[in-house]
Amino acid sequence: MKENLVIPNHVGIIMDGNGRWAERRGLSRSAGHKEGAETLKKICLYAESLGVKYLSIYAFSTENFKRSKAEVDFLMNLFIEKFTKEFQEIIDHDVKVVFSGRRSPLSKKVLDAMDQLTRRTENNTSLVLNICLNYGGQIEILDMVKKISEQVLNHKISLDDITLDIVSSHLYQDLPPLDFIIRTSGELRLSNFMLYQASYAELYFPKTLFPDFLENEFMEAIVEFNKRIRKFGGNV
Repeated sequence: MKENLVIPNHVGIIMDGNGRWAERRGLSRSAGHKEGAETLKKICLYAESLGVKYLSIYAFSTENFKRSKAEVDFLMNLFIEKFTKEFQEIIDHDVKVVFSGRRSPLSKKVLDAMDQLTRRTENNTSLVLNICLNYGGQIEILDMVKKISEQVLNHKISLDDITLDIVSSHLYQDLPPLDFIIRTSGELRLSNFMLYQASYAELYFPKTLFPDFLENEFMEAIVEFNKRIRKFGGNV
């Protein structure tokens, strides 16, 4: 089937439903997050095998800091564990890992784990895994405006120099536009995920909770993407 399908260049996944997955099984929300991390690894490797070149995943939003301290602390420790000990299979598949989001108020241990993983994979070329951690789409746009404004004020560029390419290069990562966004669990919103990059993305909202969103479900999403007629504002 793969040979007959158009594979989107840049896929975004809002990994929703980990907590509900656990609660429905009488487990702690933490167990759902841990299972979701295992699912992410499987989906990343499967996407790479299909020929996806960029995969952006919503790991932790700026608003997620409003959750209970116990849940936030568990997630931060989970990030450290996964980034330092359990990414080897992804690295072996030549995946490059980058991060999008504000560094503050992430702890030094989390930042060190992120930086180490970035360095270990910086020369990999098969797929770029963009992990959005302490991320918000509106905040990214705000930070981009501040960066460009500072360059204008310091006379490094002029207003006339500001193009869409300049805007893109001042986002957290200079990545191609999103082609396809998947939000699991059936929720019908973007929740502040990569708003600038999502301008012409196709949207897909399966009801499957993220820990159960495995290879077959990802392939169903790709099949759905192939049913869409992408117009980019034109007439078709």
